[in-house]
Amino acid sequence: MKSKLSAAAALVAFASVAHAQSSVTLYGAIDSGLMYQSTSFSGSLKAPDAGSVIRYKDGGLYSSFFGLRGSEDIGAGYKINFRLQGAFDSSTGKLGLADAPGAAAIFNQQSTVGMSGPFGTFDAGRQYAPMIYALSDTDVRGAGYFGSILTALISMNVQAGWPGTSTNGAIGALWDDNALVYQTPKFYGASLALEYAPGGVAGQPQGGTRESAVLRYSNYGLNLGAVYYNGHDANPFPANPTATATPATGLNNNRYYYLGAKYTFHDFSVSGSYSNGKNPASSNHVDFDLWSAGLGYRFNPAFEITSGFYYLKDRNNSANHSSEFVAGADYSVSKRTLAYAQLGYVNNKGNMMQMIAYGQSTAPDMSTTAAMVGIRHTF
Repeated sequence: MKSKLSAAAALVAFASVAHAQSSVTLYGAIDSGLMYQSTSFSGSLKAPDAGSVIRYKDGGLYSSFFGLRGSEDIGAGYKINFRLQGAFDSSTGKLGLADAPGAAAIFNQQSTVGMSGPFGTFDAGRQYAPMIYALSDTDVRGAGYFGSILTALISMNVQAGWPGTSTNGAIGALWDDNALVYQTPKFYGASLALEYAPGGVAGQPQGGTRESAVLRYSNYGLNLGAVYYNGHDANPFPANPTATATPATGLNNNRYYYLGAKYTFHDFSVSGSYSNGKNPASSNHVDFDLWSAGLGYRFNPAFEITSGFYYLKDRNNSANHSSEFVAGADYSVSKRTLAYAQLGYVNNKGNMMQMIAYGQSTAPDMSTTAAMVGIRHTF
């Protein structure tokens, strides 16, 4: 009898452990398709166009990624939360880049621990910069990886000298290392996010630091977003990862402002925004304006079309400007599978190289057309 009771107790204990572990969730997405583009940058302004390209490409809508998330209820409405999330290239299996030049990371998008409760949420670690959520909320194209406010922002980074060997951008940020982010609860549809990321540089309190404030509003079909982002020592390291690193000096060289709005009435959506990105320490070399407009229509819960216009201008050189038009259609094949088709056109002038698709360069001083069909499956 005792042995039976012991066995029963062991089973109950095991069940309790299994139940505790059930709060941990594995999740992710695979997004890829076939892409055509009429030009690509050769790496030289003397003969800039390397020709057209046809490729199997990851991230037609958003990146492929996998992650783990979990929480523990500690009572009184409070929870301890964690998230580990990393991007990968579904065409090659390679992991995504980190902030360190030339280095990959397993959890290069999010690796946070934090708390949530009546006070809001607090997360610490590498994570999405709060500004990205404001951009996504106020862009009909949803800040996607093909022709959106996000690809226009990344193009601004390229023009500002971002080498593309890390995620440490020259203007704004998609992710931030060492970030401490507090998000207030919503109050009549409005919320505020505050971010501070210490640099950890000995003898230099501002070396490598980041700070931002993001105000968002969502109610009655209206989304509003306002962003202030400021960074020190953007891209402090050379493109060659074997070269000697440039020490962080606390130089204030990354500032980004954004104002955007999106309004949805029944099945129609319209959006617009203005933003400016500059290097405060050298604004006569890096100072860009970006305007956007979008229009979308949802025919039914499964089918939607979206379109966008993105104009990028170099305030220091009027010859450098770029106009981009994009359109896309998404169809939900099932609850977890989405098929899409997208078309984009950009007219780059001067040395401007606004991209259509994330990770695919375009040639300067000429027009480029791109098209992509693909599928995205979440799990």
